[in-house]
Amino acid sequence: QVQLVESGGGLVQAGNSLKLSCVASGGTFSTSSMGWFRQPPGKEREFLAAISWWASSTYYADSVKGRFTVTRDNAKNTVYLQMNSLKPEDTAVYYCAAIWPHPKGSTDYTRTGTYDYWGQGTQVTVSL
Repeated sequence: QVQLVESGGGLVQAGNSLKLSCVASGGTFSTSSMGWFRQPPGKEREFLAAISWWASSTYYADSVKGRFTVTRDNAKNTVYLQMNSLKPEDTAVYYCAAIWPHPKGSTDYTRTGTYDYWGQGTQVTVSL
């Protein structure tokens, strides 16, 4: 049974940083591709970033490119999302997701339907 558990959310002032973690269990983590999404209040879930299983490729939404960085540590079964220069509009529940095993061929990492497993989410609130 694959499980994803996010942590690291909280309340932060605008301009500051947070680093989210997502620990995976129940499979060989190094064979998964991982993504981060968020869902602001009253809005749909949106893609933020993804990292391929071998970590040689990363993908970002335009809204966070240059501010957010996705990395992974396969030895720790963990994927991270470093968020800098946070803005009030970054307030949302943040989710990690896994494509497990990693996809073959061309993959649309921006679609929620591409992912097989989801974490429960962690709240990030950015105040002025």
